Amino acid sequence: MRRRLIQSTLAVVLVVIAVFGVSLVIVESRTISNSAQERVDSEALRLASIVDSRILEDENITAEILRSQVGKDQYAVIRIPGKPPIELGVKPEGDVIHYTADGEEGETVTVQEPRSTVTREVGRTLLIIGAVALLAVIAAVLLAIRQANRLASPLTDLAETAERLGSGDPRPRHKRYGVPELDRVADVLDSSAERIGRMLTAERRLAADASHQLRTPLTALSMRLEEITLTDDPDIVKEEANVALTQVERLTDVVERLLTNSRDPRTGSAVSFDLDEVIQQQLAEWRPAYRSAGRAIVSSGKRHLRAVGTPGAVAQVLAALIENSLMHGGGTVALRTRVTGNQAVVEVTDEGAGVPADLGNRIFERTISGRNSTGIGLAVARDLAEADGGRLELLQAQPPVFGLFLSRTPPAHKPVDEDRPMVR
Repeated sequence: MRRRLIQSTLAVVLVVIAVFGVSLVIVESRTISNSAQERVDSEALRLASIVDSRILEDENITAEILRSQVGKDQYAVIRIPGKPPIELGVKPEGDVIHYTADGEEGETVTVQEPRSTVTREVGRTLLIIGAVALLAVIAAVLLAIRQANRLASPLTDLAETAERLGSGDPRPRHKRYGVPELDRVADVLDSSAERIGRMLTAERRLAADASHQLRTPLTALSMRLEEITLTDDPDIVKEEANVALTQVERLTDVVERLLTNSRDPRTGSAVSFDLDEVIQQQLAEWRPAYRSAGRAIVSSGKRHLRAVGTPGAVAQVLAALIENSLMHGGGTVALRTRVTGNQAVVEVTDEGAGVPADLGNRIFERTISGRNSTGIGLAVARDLAEADGGRLELLQAQPPVFGLFLSRTPPAHKPVDEDRPMVR
C-alpha cells in the first residue's frame, strides 16, 4: 500500500510538472527571444541617435569614440554616406539577431548579437525550472511517504488487532489515528474486543460455576448409588433410587439455572414456595456427609414460612453455605429461620473459627478464600440470591453467621406451630 501511494502521488506530480513545466519552458523561451530582439532594436536606435547628433554638430565619428557604446556580446556597423563603414565589436559567427536603424542624416546603424546568448539564457532558465521541478518531486515523495505511513501504519495496527482478536486476546487498544474512517474502524474493533472479552469471561465463569456447583450433587448421587450397590434389601434399594432420582432432578435444575444466569443474571423464575421443604431437603441430603465427618446438622426457628424465589436457586445457596461450613467450619451446623419485617431469613452458623477479620464481606468476592479453596461457592451463592431479588450477607464473622434474606409471602392463616424445635 505504501508503494502504491508513493507511486500514485509521484505520478500526479510528474504529470503536473510535465504539463506546466513544458508550457513554462515554451513561454520563457519566447519571452527571452523577444527580449533579446527588443534589446538589439533599442541598441540600434540608440546608436543611430548618437551618430545623428554628432553629424549635426559636425563632430568627428570614429570607431574609438563609439566603441564604448556597444555591449560586450554585440557587433555594430555604421554606414555614413561618403565615408567608409565603421565596425564596432567582434562580428559574430553563425545565427544572429540583428536590426538596422536609419538615421535622419542618411546613415544606417546595424546591430547584431549572437543567438547563443539567447540559448544560454534559455538554458539557465531551464536549469532553474528543472531544479524547482526536482525539489517539487522530492517534496512530493517525502509528503507521499509521510501520508503513506499515516494511512498504512494504522491499517497495520488494525490488522494486528484483528489478528489478536482471532487468536483469543480480546484486549482493546484504544488507539486513534486522527483519520475519521480509520478511527471508526478502530472504534468498532475495540467494541468487538470488549464484547468478546465479556463473552470469554462469562464462558470461563460459567465453566467455573458449573464445576463448583455440580461437584456436591454428583458426590451425593455417587454416595446413594454406592449404597444401592452394597445392599440387597429391595425396600432400601427403592428408597435410595428415589432419592437418587430426586438428586438427578436437582442436578438438572442446577444446570438450567447456571445456563440461565450465564445468559442474563437478572432473569429469574421467582414463585412462592414453602421454605421448610427446601430446608428439610438440604438436611436430608447433607446429613450423611456430616455423619461421616462426625458432626451434626440441625434446624430450628419459625415454621410454615413461605418465601418468594426460585426453590432450586435457594437450595443451591443453602447447599453452598452448608458445604462451606462442612469444609471450613467446625462443630454443629445450625439452620435457623426467622422473620424480620416483610422478609424471611435463613441463618446458617457453625461452631468453627469463622471468617478472618481481614476478609469480612470480601468473602463473597470471587477467588477470595480464607482456607485455600476456589473462592467461587459464596460468590455464586450471592449471585443466585440476588437474581431472585434476595440477598446473602455475613451477619457475624466469629462464630460465622450467614443470612439469606428472601421476600416473605404472608400466610393465609396463622399457623398453630410458630416455632419449630431443633431437628437433628
